[in-house]
This record gives sequence, C-alpha cells and structure tokens, in this order.
Amino acid sequence: MKKIGIVLTNLGTPDAPTKAALKVYLEEFLKDPRVIELPKWKWYPILYGIILNTRPAQSAEKYQIVWDNGSPLLTITEKQAEKLRQLLPENYEVTIAMRYGNPSMVKAVNELIAKKVDEIVVFPLYPQYSAATTASVMDDVGDVLKKLRYFPALRVLGAYYQNPLYLDACIAQIKENTVGKTIDKYVFSFHGMPKQTYVDGDPYYDQCMETTKLIAERMGEPLERFETVFQSRFGKAEWLQPYAAEFFETAPSKGIKNIAVFCPGFSADCLETLEEMAMENHDIFMGAGGSSYTFVPCVNSHDLHIEMMKDEILN
Repeated sequence: MKKIGIVLTNLGTPDAPTKAALKVYLEEFLKDPRVIELPKWKWYPILYGIILNTRPAQSAEKYQIVWDNGSPLLTITEKQAEKLRQLLPENYEVTIAMRYGNPSMVKAVNELIAKKVDEIVVFPLYPQYSAATTASVMDDVGDVLKKLRYFPALRVLGAYYQNPLYLDACIAQIKENTVGKTIDKYVFSFHGMPKQTYVDGDPYYDQCMETTKLIAERMGEPLERFETVFQSRFGKAEWLQPYAAEFFETAPSKGIKNIAVFCPGFSADCLETLEEMAMENHDIFMGAGGSSYTFVPCVNSHDLHIEMMKDEILN
C-alpha cells in the first residue's frame, strides 16, 4: 500500500502580531512576483522606501485585534489537518504549510520525505484559482524540490469551487448563522485582485462569479438576492469590481438594510475576514444607515468542508 503525504497549504501568517514580525511577513509576501506583477526596478523602491516603513505597524495593530492565543489562520488550518487525519486511511500523512511565514513548504516537504511517503499531494486551500495564490504555491513547491536530490511523486490539487461538498459546506454555514433573521441581501465578498490580472487571462473573477451562482442555485434562491463584491483593495490601480467598501457605504440608501456577509473564497477565517469584514465593513454599513449586519464565519473546520478535502484527495 502506497504511503501518501498531504500538505494542506494556505496563504500565511506572521509569527506574532508585532511590527517586527509583520515586516518580515510582508516583505516575503510583497516580494512575490505573482502577487505584485511589476518589474523590481519599479516596485522595490516603493516596497522598501514606503510600504515596509509604514504598513507593518498598521497591520500589527489589526492583527492584535484578532490574535487570540495565536494566529487565527494557523489555528484553524491546524484544526482542519487534525480532522482530516481522522477521515483518511491509515496510509495517509497530513501536514500543513504556509506560502508565506511558518510553517514553511520546505519544512512540510522534508517532514513527509523523512516519513518515506511514496507520493506528496499538495492541496492549496483556495476554492478559486488565481495565479497569485494557487500558482504561487506551485512556485514555492518548485523552489523546494529543485534543491533536493530525491523527492517522491507529486500531485497538486486545483480549484474546488464546483465540488458539491464545498457548496454544501458554504450553505450550511450560511444557514446556521442566519436562521430566523431577516436578510435583504446575501453579500459574498472575495479577495480583490488588480483588474489587469483578469485582462491577462486569470480565471479568478469568473470562478468567483460562478461560485455565487452555484451557491444561489443550490440554496434555491434567485441570484438577485446575492451581491458579489471584492475586498482588500491595495494601491491606486483599478481592481476587480464592485468594491466591497463602496457597496457597504451605499446599500442602505438603496433599501438594503439587512445583510448577511460571507467570504466563499477563504477556506479559513483570517485578518481579512475577522477584522476587515466582521468589523470594519460592519461599521461602514451600520454607519450608513443599515439595520443588521450578520457576519457568517468561513467554512473553517466544518465537517462538510473536511469531507470535501477528503473527496478531493481520494478522487
């Protein structure tokens, strides 16, 4: 029987909610050419001259708000791995890696090789594909493997937004958190990307829109009851629209007073969901005249979400 190693991988997290730790994390993140698609001569003066001198302190303050006995993203990913181990056959080994920060991909791969696995399955926990996420994981894996004399067979999983178990996990999470509540609109917020990435052929936008459509259909709700927005805009370039903040500012004046906000593009709650969506945009919406703002947590370690992981791995 083959021994299979699984690497659950997510975006990443700083080691601590401090300015120093955030500077290390943001430097690694923002130096990735898949994330910032600008030539170094144009980007590095901005990165090292402005961003890494200002943003780490700002980000640290936000992380301190959500840092509950550790990084929420890391804690949740560890819980996902723990539950997945219980579902998979005994010949499967499960570990985790972060694209930026710790634990690293090199640590995960070397750990599985030391356990003499015959195959490594890398599972990027991004429901929708983007070059800035899924492809960046592949770059990271390649950087690790090209330094090794030996490595086992390799398999990389892709987007899973169409998996019925993923859709059911999203629906279950939405229903569990909105039961008995008046909802004028379900607002699905995905992480933003520069519009140029879509122009250049990235399928992310289309897959996000399709995700909303599939969940609406599976819920038996008309698509008009849903709004798809994009959050976390950065810089001056045009990004995918509609922008989340603009929607929350204007929705109450259009009669949309009671909303449920869910982030189907995030497999685990993190700073962008727990602080930006659950707090910042809550205040924007309520300040603009909203009546109720229900934040729906990500699918996290929901049983259906873990079943989806098992399904993707075994099939």
